[in-house]
Amino acid sequence: MGKYVIGLDNGGTSTKAAVFDLKGKEICSAGKQTRVITPKSGYTERDMEEVWLANCECVKKALEKGGIDGRDVLGIAVCGHGKGLYPWGKDDKPAYNGIISTDSRAWKYPKKWYENGVYEELHDQLCQEFMACQQVALLAWFKDHHKDVYDNIEYVFSVKDYIRFRLTGEAYSEATDISGSGLMDVKNARFDQEILDKLGIGEVYEKLAPIKYSYDVCGTITREASFLTGLMEGTPVAGGMFDIDACAVAVDVTSPEQLCTIAGTWSINEYISKQPVMDGSIAMNSLFAMPGYYLVEECSATSSGNLEWFLENCMENERLPEGKSIYDAVNEKVSSVAPEESDVYFLPFLYGSNAHPLGKGAFIGLTTFHDKAHMLRAVYEGVAYSHKTHIERLLSSRKAPEAIRMAGGAVNSKVWVQMFADVLGFPIETVEARELGALGCGMAAAIAAGVYKDYREAAENMVHISDRIYPDAEKTAIYQKKYEKYRAVSKALDTVWGQFEV
Repeated sequence: MGKYVIGLDNGGTSTKAAVFDLKGKEICSAGKQTRVITPKSGYTERDMEEVWLANCECVKKALEKGGIDGRDVLGIAVCGHGKGLYPWGKDDKPAYNGIISTDSRAWKYPKKWYENGVYEELHDQLCQEFMACQQVALLAWFKDHHKDVYDNIEYVFSVKDYIRFRLTGEAYSEATDISGSGLMDVKNARFDQEILDKLGIGEVYEKLAPIKYSYDVCGTITREASFLTGLMEGTPVAGGMFDIDACAVAVDVTSPEQLCTIAGTWSINEYISKQPVMDGSIAMNSLFAMPGYYLVEECSATSSGNLEWFLENCMENERLPEGKSIYDAVNEKVSSVAPEESDVYFLPFLYGSNAHPLGKGAFIGLTTFHDKAHMLRAVYEGVAYSHKTHIERLLSSRKAPEAIRMAGGAVNSKVWVQMFADVLGFPIETVEARELGALGCGMAAAIAAGVYKDYREAAENMVHISDRIYPDAEKTAIYQKKYEKYRAVSKALDTVWGQFEV
């Protein structure tokens, strides 16, 4: 019997592969950045062949770094960013570039479906709001703007379903991803021709591959994939899942009492429930990796990706003391300004908004007194406030949790994690694993291989809580007042953004 499982995690700009033992210990990992193609404002794309080869390279490098023989790998699974579109063509090659979840070209389609009554008619089946970056909106856009591409599509894939297809040669739509696409009758866990007809894209029904679940074996490594990855031909490949599901199972969100927040490019805030929340208070219900549960989700592209933009554009020439990283410098600057000493606010809407659909990023309240420390504190706070906006919506439909599990890049900053605890007013728990998306996939691979019977058993063995950070009551009170002003600033600017409509 093999000793290891592999998780592949495809974000919007990067790919990571990590090898785990059956107790969840990360043995080795490898990552690679991929180009983002922006042919127009609001368009974010990737070369699908480049993404495929990046996945292969990461697996091969991880195995080499760990000195691991492919024969010792029990299985592999893939997760990736949700939404977006990775279309495979009838000519046996990509039908277009892959489209990332930060793409907004199709924003007029959700607007149209809300205005013409289609949303209201379909909501009981879709269980979610429409978003410009969903497959449903992008496919409608292609039908109107690139009919040649639309007609050539053989399979409608998310990024991880596309990578799994390249690994195995078998096409499937995994349930967690496809249930967030706007293409599926989520309430009945099936595709429905009538839904697609009402959306004006009835032809898509024939382009949807059969539905599988995250722990199902969805084929095995082909000879070509074996050569490119170093895995053995015939290695089982599990269905994998939407990356937010992978992070949820990797922090042991396996019961409805728990709630987690993920601070990456996207602000993801979620819990699981036996029933979808259908009263309009929640944006997204999708099928969770555990059968019988829905993932109740509030999300927007308003999280720690905003910090990366600031670092690239405002701190690229920052002089760092020897032995210190740019993130060490950022944390020091943020800590140098007390929350009550700064009245600068940042709307973290560089990649998307959870207020007005056309909202843009903005610093508010700057004077000549302020410097980078104030601006960085505003970025940290603005991201935390954006998460709080979503979490308040989630808590309107459920009991408050004992603590909130936190994942994503922001957990690498103790300063930011403490700020999240203070802003949210709940203890924050983190886990030992660094690559949570990959760990969630590793757990799926272990279940598919028969090592564990389900995610609860896998979590008992592979998930280890590392820390619990408690909120400071005095700071929570300060942040509550600042949060109210942040919301007021955001609301005031809602009257402006529509003027930028194109």
